Amino acid sequence: MPNKLSSLVAEFTMRRVVAGAIFLPLMAIAFQPFQNMDLSFSLRLIFWTGVTALALGVTWAARQLLKKWFAETSFTGWDLAFTFVAFALFVPSLWLMTLLVFSAGGQQAPDVLSVVSYGALFTTGLLIIRRAPVQSATDHDISRFAPRLYRRLPQEFTGQVLRLAVRDHSVDVVTTEGLFTIRSRFTDAIAEMEPERGHCTHRSHWVVDAAVTGIEKSHGKTFLRLTNGELVPVSRKYKPILEKDGVI
Repeated sequence: MPNKLSSLVAEFTMRRVVAGAIFLPLMAIAFQPFQNMDLSFSLRLIFWTGVTALALGVTWAARQLLKKWFAETSFTGWDLAFTFVAFALFVPSLWLMTLLVFSAGGQQAPDVLSVVSYGALFTTGLLIIRRAPVQSATDHDISRFAPRLYRRLPQEFTGQVLRLAVRDHSVDVVTTEGLFTIRSRFTDAIAEMEPERGHCTHRSHWVVDAAVTGIEKSHGKTFLRLTNGELVPVSRKYKPILEKDGVI
């Protein structure tokens, strides 16, 4: 749950927050949510802010659901499934928000078909964006030199791997976009993370050096704190190596 919550919070980047602070009031000044309806500026601002927050939240939720359902498969219909799930989540949540906002403004809420049209526009936009050939030459070079393990993750994955952990006969891959589980030996998964620099901190844990933000000690044990807030144990066997290489 903390990993998923952090990935949701990550959707609200500083750039998006600043853009929203500028753009949303302008939207509220210029546009009524629906035709033939007159909401006050404050309610229009609430509406457009809610639509934006819902769009980010629904995009995140749809991505998390598809990762959970298809992470272990070679599913090829990701774009259409993503669009369908986003539409199914966005429409009822938008309708509920619209009902609350318009009721607060003393007006009758628009009918369901009007809200469905918003959902259709939203999900069509998502599909167009996901289909657009936006990869630049620089992006291509980056993806070419990315660790081989990234190829085991869902096709739309654009985050960073933070650590690996053994779980039975699988490996948990903890990333900035959540957790994925792959079938692999631990040593093979570590090898597939080259050329990313990292270290084993324990016989069951490997971390990316760049993901380490600090050290914490509790009850005589040492832990590494990662950028996502997780604490990874450091065993006595690996502590000298981490100290020698300047990780701790």
